[in-house]
Amino acid sequence: MGVLDRVFTRFERELKGKAVRDRPLAKHTTLRVGGPAGIFVTTDSLNELRLVLQTALDFGLPYFVLGKGSNVLVSDEGFDGIVIELGIDFRKIVVDGGYIQAGAGVALPVLVQVACKRGLEGLAFAVGIPGSLGGALVMNAGAYRRTIGDVVRKVTVYTLDHQLRSLDRSEIAFGYRSSSLPADGIIVEAVIKLRESDPDCVAGEMEKLFRKRKRTQPLNLPSAGSVFKNPPGLFAGKLIEEVGCKGLCVGDAQISQKHANFLVNLGNATANDVLTLLKKVQDEVYSGKGIILEPEITLVGEFPPSLIPRGRAGEDCEVDRVG
Repeated sequence: MGVLDRVFTRFERELKGKAVRDRPLAKHTTLRVGGPAGIFVTTDSLNELRLVLQTALDFGLPYFVLGKGSNVLVSDEGFDGIVIELGIDFRKIVVDGGYIQAGAGVALPVLVQVACKRGLEGLAFAVGIPGSLGGALVMNAGAYRRTIGDVVRKVTVYTLDHQLRSLDRSEIAFGYRSSSLPADGIIVEAVIKLRESDPDCVAGEMEKLFRKRKRTQPLNLPSAGSVFKNPPGLFAGKLIEEVGCKGLCVGDAQISQKHANFLVNLGNATANDVLTLLKKVQDEVYSGKGIILEPEITLVGEFPPSLIPRGRAGEDCEVDRVG
Protein backbone atom coordinates (compact mmCIF):
# COMPACT_ATOMS: atom_id res chain seq x y z
CA MET A 1 0.00 0.00 0.00
CA GLY A 2 1.43 3.37 -1.06
CA VAL A 3 1.71 6.50 1.08
CA LEU A 4 -1.38 8.13 -0.44
CA ASP A 5 -3.38 4.95 0.15
CA ARG A 6 -2.35 4.84 3.81
CA VAL A 7 -3.19 8.52 4.28
CA PHE A 8 -6.55 8.08 2.56
CA THR A 9 -7.33 5.13 4.82
CA ARG A 10 -6.66 7.34 7.86
CA PHE A 11 -8.88 10.10 6.47
CA GLU A 12 -11.68 7.65 5.72
CA ARG A 13 -11.54 6.46 9.31
CA GLU A 14 -11.26 9.87 10.96
CA LEU A 15 -13.13 12.20 8.59
CA LYS A 16 -16.07 10.04 7.49
CA GLY A 17 -16.37 10.62 3.75
CA LYS A 18 -14.76 14.05 3.54
CA ALA A 19 -11.75 12.82 1.56
CA VAL A 20 -11.75 11.78 -2.12
CA ARG A 21 -9.03 10.17 -4.22
CA ASP A 22 -8.07 11.55 -7.64
CA ARG A 23 -10.66 14.35 -7.81
CA PRO A 24 -10.13 16.43 -11.01
CA LEU A 25 -8.96 19.89 -9.94
CA ALA A 26 -10.24 21.45 -13.17
CA LYS A 27 -13.64 21.51 -11.45
CA HIS A 28 -12.16 23.62 -8.64
CA THR A 29 -10.34 26.30 -10.65
CA THR A 30 -11.82 29.26 -12.51
CA LEU A 31 -9.72 28.43 -15.58
CA ARG A 32 -11.21 24.91 -15.66
CA VAL A 33 -7.94 23.10 -16.39
CA GLY A 34 -5.77 20.75 -14.36
CA GLY A 35 -5.33 17.10 -13.43
CA PRO A 36 -6.40 15.26 -10.26
CA ALA A 37 -5.49 15.73 -6.62
CA GLY A 38 -3.89 12.71 -4.99
CA ILE A 39 -6.30 13.33 -2.11
CA PHE A 40 -8.89 16.10 -1.96
CA VAL A 41 -10.16 16.69 1.57
CA THR A 42 -12.67 19.10 3.07
CA THR A 43 -11.97 20.28 6.62
CA ASP A 44 -15.04 21.68 8.38
CA SER A 45 -13.37 22.61 11.67
CA LEU A 46 -10.06 23.54 13.22
CA ASN A 47 -9.75 20.04 14.68
CA GLU A 48 -10.16 18.51 11.22
CA LEU A 49 -7.61 20.92 9.77
CA ARG A 50 -5.21 19.96 12.58
CA LEU A 51 -5.67 16.26 11.75
CA VAL A 52 -5.03 16.78 8.04
CA LEU A 53 -1.94 18.94 8.54
CA GLN A 54 -0.45 16.59 11.11
CA THR A 55 -1.08 13.63 8.81
CA ALA A 56 0.64 15.41 5.93
CA LEU A 57 3.63 16.13 8.16
CA ASP A 58 3.70 12.57 9.54
CA PHE A 59 3.81 11.06 6.05
CA GLY A 60 5.94 13.79 4.41
CA LEU A 61 3.28 14.63 1.85
CA PRO A 62 3.03 18.01 0.09
CA TYR A 63 -0.23 19.88 0.56
CA PHE A 64 -1.87 23.17 -0.16
CA VAL A 65 -5.11 24.94 0.63
CA LEU A 66 -7.29 25.67 -2.38
CA GLY A 67 -9.83 28.46 -2.15
CA LYS A 68 -12.03 29.26 -5.14
CA GLY A 69 -9.27 28.43 -7.62
CA SER A 70 -8.74 31.86 -9.17
CA ASN A 71 -5.21 32.79 -10.25
CA VAL A 72 -4.27 29.10 -10.04
CA LEU A 73 -2.90 26.83 -12.75
CA VAL A 74 -2.83 23.13 -11.87
CA SER A 75 -0.61 20.93 -14.05
CA ASP A 76 -2.17 18.39 -16.42
CA GLU A 77 -0.70 15.62 -14.25
CA GLY A 78 -2.37 17.09 -11.18
CA PHE A 79 -0.96 17.37 -7.68
CA ASP A 80 0.47 14.25 -6.04
CA GLY A 81 -0.34 15.26 -2.50
CA ILE A 82 -3.17 16.61 -0.34
CA VAL A 83 -5.44 19.42 -1.49
CA ILE A 84 -7.32 21.01 1.41
CA GLU A 85 -10.65 22.79 1.07
CA LEU A 86 -11.79 24.94 4.01
CA GLY A 87 -15.37 24.02 4.87
CA ILE A 88 -18.20 25.00 7.23
CA ASP A 89 -16.42 26.68 10.17
CA PHE A 90 -14.18 28.62 7.79
CA ARG A 91 -17.11 30.10 5.86
CA LYS A 92 -18.83 31.90 8.73
CA ILE A 93 -19.49 35.64 8.68
CA VAL A 94 -20.27 37.84 11.71
CA VAL A 95 -21.11 41.54 11.29
CA ASP A 96 -20.75 44.00 14.17
CA GLY A 97 -21.28 47.60 13.15
CA GLY A 98 -18.64 48.39 10.55
CA TYR A 99 -16.60 45.28 11.36
CA ILE A 100 -16.91 41.97 9.51
CA GLN A 101 -15.31 38.83 10.93
CA ALA A 102 -15.10 36.23 8.18
CA GLY A 103 -13.54 32.82 7.64
CA ALA A 104 -10.82 32.39 5.05
CA GLY A 105 -13.05 30.07 3.02
CA VAL A 106 -15.68 32.77 2.43
CA ALA A 107 -16.03 33.60 -1.25
CA LEU A 108 -15.22 37.23 -1.95
CA PRO A 109 -18.49 37.74 -3.89
CA VAL A 110 -20.43 36.55 -0.80
CA LEU A 111 -18.52 38.99 1.40
CA VAL A 112 -19.25 41.80 -1.04
CA GLN A 113 -22.97 41.02 -0.98
CA VAL A 114 -23.05 40.94 2.83
CA ALA A 115 -21.39 44.37 2.92
CA CYS A 116 -23.86 45.67 0.36
CA LYS A 117 -26.94 44.46 2.26
CA ARG A 118 -25.63 45.94 5.53
CA GLY A 119 -24.82 49.30 3.90
CA LEU A 120 -21.07 48.94 4.54
CA GLU A 121 -18.84 50.91 2.21
CA GLY A 122 -15.29 49.99 1.22
CA LEU A 123 -15.53 46.64 -0.60
CA ALA A 124 -16.97 47.82 -3.90
CA PHE A 125 -13.59 47.35 -5.58
CA ALA A 126 -13.90 43.59 -4.99
CA VAL A 127 -17.18 43.14 -6.85
CA GLY A 128 -16.65 40.46 -9.49
CA ILE A 129 -13.36 39.16 -8.03
CA PRO A 130 -14.00 35.39 -7.81
CA GLY A 131 -11.51 34.22 -5.16
CA SER A 132 -11.80 33.36 -1.46
CA LEU A 133 -10.97 35.78 1.34
CA GLY A 134 -7.89 33.74 2.26
CA GLY A 135 -6.53 33.83 -1.27
CA ALA A 136 -7.33 37.53 -1.58
CA LEU A 137 -5.31 38.25 1.56
CA VAL A 138 -2.29 36.22 0.43
CA MET A 139 -2.01 38.11 -2.88
CA ASN A 140 -3.54 41.39 -1.66
CA ALA A 141 -6.21 41.22 -4.34
CA GLY A 142 -7.59 44.48 -5.57
CA ALA A 143 -8.89 46.66 -8.37
CA TYR A 144 -9.58 50.31 -9.13
CA ARG A 145 -6.66 51.46 -6.94
CA ARG A 146 -8.01 49.67 -3.85
CA THR A 147 -6.94 46.37 -2.26
CA ILE A 148 -8.09 44.03 0.49
CA GLY A 149 -5.11 45.23 2.53
CA ASP A 150 -6.75 48.66 2.77
CA VAL A 151 -9.65 47.31 4.83
CA VAL A 152 -8.23 44.39 6.81
CA ARG A 153 -7.64 44.92 10.53
CA LYS A 154 -6.64 41.47 11.78
CA VAL A 155 -5.69 38.11 10.29
CA THR A 156 -5.64 34.79 12.15
CA VAL A 157 -3.18 32.16 10.93
CA TYR A 158 -2.99 28.50 11.91
CA THR A 159 0.68 27.55 12.25
CA LEU A 160 2.44 24.26 11.62
CA ASP A 161 2.96 23.78 15.36
CA HIS A 162 -0.85 23.86 15.75
CA GLN A 163 -1.15 27.34 17.20
CA LEU A 164 -3.48 30.18 16.25
CA ARG A 165 -1.51 33.35 15.64
CA SER A 166 -3.36 36.66 15.47
CA LEU A 167 -1.71 39.38 13.39
CA ASP A 168 -2.80 43.01 13.58
CA ARG A 169 -2.76 45.11 10.41
CA SER A 170 0.38 46.89 11.65
CA GLU A 171 2.23 43.54 11.62
CA ILE A 172 1.41 42.78 7.96
CA ALA A 173 3.08 44.39 4.97
CA PHE A 174 0.75 44.50 1.98
CA GLY A 175 2.27 45.26 -1.41
CA TYR A 176 1.20 45.07 -5.03
CA ARG A 177 -0.25 41.55 -5.36
CA SER A 178 1.73 40.43 -2.33
CA SER A 179 1.67 40.26 1.44
CA SER A 180 4.03 39.34 4.26
CA LEU A 181 1.60 36.81 5.73
CA PRO A 182 3.69 33.83 6.91
CA ALA A 183 4.20 31.08 4.35
CA ASP A 184 4.44 28.43 7.08
CA GLY A 185 0.82 28.81 8.12
CA ILE A 186 -2.74 28.81 6.83
CA ILE A 187 -5.06 31.79 7.02
CA VAL A 188 -8.25 30.78 8.81
CA GLU A 189 -10.00 34.08 9.56
CA ALA A 190 -9.84 37.85 9.15
CA VAL A 191 -11.51 40.98 10.44
CA ILE A 192 -12.15 43.83 8.04
CA LYS A 193 -13.31 47.37 8.85
CA LEU A 194 -15.75 49.16 6.56
CA ARG A 195 -17.68 52.42 6.78
CA GLU A 196 -21.37 52.44 7.66
CA SER A 197 -23.28 54.16 4.89
CA ASP A 198 -26.59 54.23 3.03
CA PRO A 199 -27.34 50.75 1.56
CA ASP A 200 -28.64 52.26 -1.69
CA CYS A 201 -25.45 54.27 -2.17
CA VAL A 202 -23.31 51.20 -1.49
CA ALA A 203 -25.36 49.11 -3.92
CA GLY A 204 -25.13 51.84 -6.56
CA GLU A 205 -21.34 52.01 -6.34
CA MET A 206 -21.04 48.21 -6.56
CA GLU A 207 -23.39 48.08 -9.54
CA LYS A 208 -21.40 50.79 -11.33
CA LEU A 209 -18.11 48.93 -10.87
CA PHE A 210 -19.65 45.59 -11.82
CA ARG A 211 -21.00 47.07 -15.07
CA LYS A 212 -17.52 48.39 -15.78
CA ARG A 213 -16.02 44.96 -15.12
CA LYS A 214 -18.56 43.29 -17.44
CA ARG A 215 -17.81 45.84 -20.14
CA THR A 216 -14.03 45.45 -20.00
CA GLN A 217 -13.38 41.84 -18.93
CA PRO A 218 -14.28 38.42 -20.41
CA LEU A 219 -16.60 37.25 -17.64
CA ASN A 220 -18.43 34.85 -19.98
CA LEU A 221 -15.48 32.46 -20.32
CA PRO A 222 -13.37 30.49 -17.81
CA SER A 223 -10.28 32.52 -16.94
CA ALA A 224 -7.69 32.94 -14.24
CA GLY A 225 -8.20 36.69 -14.01
CA SER A 226 -5.26 38.96 -14.77
CA VAL A 227 -2.28 36.76 -15.54
CA PHE A 228 0.57 39.28 -15.44
CA LYS A 229 1.36 41.97 -12.89
CA ASN A 230 1.40 45.54 -14.16
CA PRO A 231 4.99 46.85 -14.39
CA PRO A 232 5.54 50.10 -12.43
CA GLY A 233 3.71 52.93 -14.19
CA LEU A 234 2.52 50.67 -17.03
CA PHE A 235 -0.33 48.30 -17.87
CA ALA A 236 0.42 44.69 -18.79
CA GLY A 237 -2.67 44.47 -21.02
CA LYS A 238 -1.60 47.50 -23.05
CA LEU A 239 1.91 46.11 -23.53
CA ILE A 240 0.52 42.74 -24.64
CA GLU A 241 -1.82 44.41 -27.11
CA GLU A 242 0.93 46.65 -28.50
CA VAL A 243 3.13 43.64 -29.39
CA GLY A 244 0.23 41.99 -31.24
CA CYS A 245 -0.64 39.22 -28.80
CA LYS A 246 -4.29 40.09 -28.19
CA GLY A 247 -6.36 37.12 -29.37
CA LEU A 248 -3.29 34.85 -29.65
CA CYS A 249 -4.12 31.16 -29.12
CA VAL A 250 -2.33 27.97 -28.18
CA GLY A 251 -4.83 25.14 -28.44
CA ASP A 252 -7.94 26.36 -26.64
CA ALA A 253 -6.01 28.80 -24.46
CA GLN A 254 -6.44 32.35 -25.71
CA ILE A 255 -5.34 35.86 -24.78
CA SER A 256 -8.75 37.49 -24.47
CA GLN A 257 -10.02 39.65 -27.31
CA LYS A 258 -11.70 41.82 -24.68
CA HIS A 259 -8.83 42.38 -22.24
CA ALA A 260 -5.28 41.43 -23.24
CA ASN A 261 -4.17 40.66 -19.68
CA PHE A 262 -6.84 37.96 -19.33
CA LEU A 263 -6.21 34.42 -20.52
CA VAL A 264 -9.38 32.44 -21.26
CA ASN A 265 -10.25 28.80 -21.87
CA LEU A 266 -12.24 28.44 -25.08
CA GLY A 267 -13.33 24.96 -24.07
CA ASN A 268 -10.62 22.31 -23.90
CA ALA A 269 -7.41 24.11 -22.97
CA THR A 270 -4.72 22.17 -21.12
CA ALA A 271 -2.35 23.50 -18.50
CA ASN A 272 0.51 23.08 -20.97
CA ASP A 273 -1.44 25.14 -23.52
CA VAL A 274 -1.82 27.89 -20.93
CA LEU A 275 1.86 27.90 -19.95
CA THR A 276 3.02 27.80 -23.56
CA LEU A 277 0.83 30.82 -24.30
CA LEU A 278 2.04 32.71 -21.24
CA LYS A 279 5.66 32.12 -22.21
CA LYS A 280 5.00 33.22 -25.81
CA VAL A 281 3.43 36.46 -24.58
CA GLN A 282 6.23 37.04 -22.10
CA ASP A 283 8.85 36.53 -24.83
CA GLU A 284 7.04 38.84 -27.27
CA VAL A 285 6.75 41.64 -24.73
CA TYR A 286 10.39 41.29 -23.76
CA SER A 287 11.46 41.26 -27.41
CA GLY A 288 9.31 44.25 -28.33
CA LYS A 289 9.44 46.32 -25.14
CA GLY A 290 12.44 45.11 -23.17
CA ILE A 291 10.17 44.35 -20.20
CA ILE A 292 9.77 40.99 -18.45
CA LEU A 293 6.15 40.60 -17.39
CA GLU A 294 5.87 38.83 -14.05
CA PRO A 295 3.10 36.20 -13.88
CA GLU A 296 0.42 36.61 -11.20
CA ILE A 297 -0.81 33.06 -11.62
CA THR A 298 0.31 30.41 -9.11
CA LEU A 299 1.58 27.10 -10.49
CA VAL A 300 0.52 23.93 -8.68
CA GLY A 301 2.11 20.58 -9.50
CA GLU A 302 4.94 19.70 -11.87
CA PHE A 303 5.41 21.31 -15.29
CA PRO A 304 7.96 20.82 -18.09
CA PRO A 305 10.81 23.23 -17.21
CA SER A 306 10.93 24.49 -20.79
CA LEU A 307 7.36 25.85 -20.46
CA ILE A 308 7.75 27.75 -17.22
CA PRO A 309 7.74 31.54 -17.69
CA ARG A 310 10.39 33.66 -16.06
CA GLY A 311 9.52 34.99 -12.62
CA ARG A 312 6.78 32.40 -12.18
CA ALA A 313 4.60 32.37 -9.08
CA GLY A 314 4.24 29.28 -6.90
CA GLU A 315 7.89 28.29 -6.40
CA ASP A 316 6.81 26.08 -3.51
CA CYS A 317 3.41 24.42 -3.27
CA GLU A 318 3.97 22.38 -0.12
CA VAL A 319 2.38 25.01 2.10
CA ASP A 320 0.54 27.16 -0.39
CA ARG A 321 -2.59 29.17 0.28
CA VAL A 322 -4.12 29.98 -3.05
CA GLY A 323 -7.21 31.70 -4.31
